[in-house]
Amino acid sequence: MAAAWTVKDNNGQLMDRFIAPSRTEVGRKVVPARYDAFRLQVSASYRELFDRALAGVLERERWQIVRIKSRPRHAPVQAGNQGELCAAALS
Repeated sequence: MAAAWTVKDNNGQLMDRFIAPSRTEVGRKVVPARYDAFRLQVSASYRELFDRALAGVLERERWQIVRIKSRPRHAPVQAGNQGELCAAALS
């Protein structure tokens, strides 16, 4: 299974609009100012500014960035329990 990251609000709800493949990408969606992805990787001082801005938003909104497990891309989405449907069809 692939991992993904998102924001959990103060009620414990996961916020789908922030799902991203890394914690940094979630942070870039959360922080209102635009931060360059390349500069975040190569510049410690730029990353420090970003981390400070992100911490402020997370604290103010009482949010957390959390890791979630996402289903594999090749796995089909199941609408319900197909085993029950098959058993019902056979009886």
